[in-house]
Amino acid sequence: MTKRDLVVKIARETTFATQNEIAEIVQKTLDYISEELIAGNTIELRKFGVFEIKVRKSRVGRNPNQPENKVTIPERAVVKFRAGKDLKEAVEKLDTASFK
Repeated sequence: MTKRDLVVKIARETTFATQNEIAEIVQKTLDYISEELIAGNTIELRKFGVFEIKVRKSRVGRNPNQPENKVTIPERAVVKFRAGKDLKEAVEKLDTASFK
């Protein structure tokens, strides 16, 4: 599902706003989430999950084309997502065969 698909789906199920207004709301929501993460804050969306910034330690990696060459991968900040209780329970009930 793309952002556009999400906007269209919301617009079909609601009557209070146009697709353009909904697209603006969705974009603003994503912008605010991004701003908070960049500021180092955690985003908690109850029943959905938590977005947070974690620091990945530096480590030694290898070039697959030249495995004898070791490369130092510096530490960096990454976004992590932890599913909330409701989402986690719903995903656990999925039939894994349908995803292969």
